[in-house]
Amino acid sequence: MKKLFIVALLVVGLTSFAQERKARPEKARMEQMTSEQRNQLHLKKMALDLDLSASQQREMSKIIAEQSATRDARMAERKANRNSVKKQLTANERFAKKNQMLDEQIVMKERMKKILSADQYKKWENMKGKRHQGMKKRMMHKKDRKAAKMGDKK
Repeated sequence: MKKLFIVALLVVGLTSFAQERKARPEKARMEQMTSEQRNQLHLKKMALDLDLSASQQREMSKIIAEQSATRDARMAERKANRNSVKKQLTANERFAKKNQMLDEQIVMKERMKKILSADQYKKWENMKGKRHQGMKKRMMHKKDRKAAKMGDKK
């Protein structure tokens, strides 16, 4: 009886491990949008949230298109570098990248101040802060999951 119970337990345990897990099936089914479609959706969302006028929408459209182009270029660069040997950035290279990023953020803020009214700008800053906090929260959650998985491998 004891042996039969152990065999049944092993069979149940092995079948549960044998089943295939799909990490994110909904992501696989999702079709990739073009950059123009993403830009248009981003612009419409901002127009709804900030109540943008037609001229403001034209200006924002230009800014969003520029940001999208730089983001796509950076992603392509990262993909190209991913296959090559990974090397750590030196302190000077990290400083240069961080400095460039902060300069771009300053320029973006100045452009937004010129386009948006005071109330719209305040609302945009608030939205940006909430988005930043959400990303931070997701990154911490992702980091915790990776730490848990690493701990399981012992």
